[in-house]
Amino acid sequence: MEQQYVSSAYENQIAYDEGLRKYMLQVYNYMTFALAVSGLVSLGISMSPTAMAVIWGSALKWVVMFLPLVMSFVLIGFFEKMSSFAAKGFLIAFAVAMGASLSIIFAIFTSASIVKVFFISAATFGAASIYGYTTKADLTKFGSFLIMGAIGLCIAGLVNIFLQSSVFAFAISCLGVLIFTGLTAYDTQEIKERYDNTYGEEREKAGVFGALQLYMDFINIFVHLLQLIGDKKE
Repeated sequence: MEQQYVSSAYENQIAYDEGLRKYMLQVYNYMTFALAVSGLVSLGISMSPTAMAVIWGSALKWVVMFLPLVMSFVLIGFFEKMSSFAAKGFLIAFAVAMGASLSIIFAIFTSASIVKVFFISAATFGAASIYGYTTKADLTKFGSFLIMGAIGLCIAGLVNIFLQSSVFAFAISCLGVLIFTGLTAYDTQEIKERYDNTYGEEREKAGVFGALQLYMDFINIFVHLLQLIGDKKE
């Protein structure tokens, strides 16, 4: 009887681990797809002088710059009411909007520098996410601090649009890399724990939301690192 119980528990654990692995892999696949969409949109716009002039040479630049932020607030307000299909559509739309806002980096930084920083960002993100997935430490105690730090960075970044302070920008970028690296670990652990608390349609939607969280973590690590170590064009 005891042997049967042990065998059943072992089989249940294997099934659980396999389900969790598939869930996390799906989250990373969604995130990777969103990054690819953003990259293609950003590169496509940057290769068109007309598109760059229309977007960044007019008041439209403010719409492109702030649209991802506006969409973030929309997501917070309507996510619970979204279906998993709608959430996937929102992820793609958000990736397109973010890609458009990132197109300006191709006009500021060299292509080689962008590629270099992308791979450094990927390594940083990967290490943080692996830590968040494997650690036994409870990272929730850092969550509020990291989220408030991210909000503070957003406000500071908006202020610096008008101040144009290089020292302030440097400080923001340094803190940004640290905060969003920490958020990557925190979000990964939180996404992993959602697997236990959601089922069916809700689990599918939670996976999409998790992908968006990790996507934003990666984008912020990349942008802040680019500001710190990216090589600008002459």
